[in-house]
Amino acid sequence: MAVTFRLNGKDVSVDADRDMPMLWVIREQLNLTGTKFGCGIAQCGACTIHQDGVPARSCQLPLAAAEGTSITTIEGAMESDVGKAFEAVQSTWREIDVVQCGYCQSGQLMSATALLAENPNPTDDDIDGAMSGNLCRCATHVRIRKAIHLAANRLSETNND
Repeated sequence: MAVTFRLNGKDVSVDADRDMPMLWVIREQLNLTGTKFGCGIAQCGACTIHQDGVPARSCQLPLAAAEGTSITTIEGAMESDVGKAFEAVQSTWREIDVVQCGYCQSGQLMSATALLAENPNPTDDDIDGAMSGNLCRCATHVRIRKAIHLAANRLSETNND
């Protein structure tokens, strides 16, 4: 039986094993490859998507749990309700030169975007808490925090104009 949900603003219906992790549904069934496989046990954050606006680990989220929800992947983040936050995060990521190997970055960007959408003025502790489930083997965590602060400042300036 097909599972129906919104993906990046469009209604989709997927006829696959209801226990299949959303990571594989997104990558293999729907051909969106921005969401990455990392550890497969929801510990590294490379597979982070938004489910109803909340960061979720797609490697452990079964297709059945997506029924009737709204899923946003990195491919759809710019056009979603968190598009301004995503754009700010993405631009500061480039400016600060956060990325080294880049593998974990889609999950990092999705988590940072959700943080700023929820908390437009995060402290270091807020950032550390929100990003603690996103691992970066290249150890760019200091630059990630700096980029999030810069994105928050830019969003604040935009909202005050």
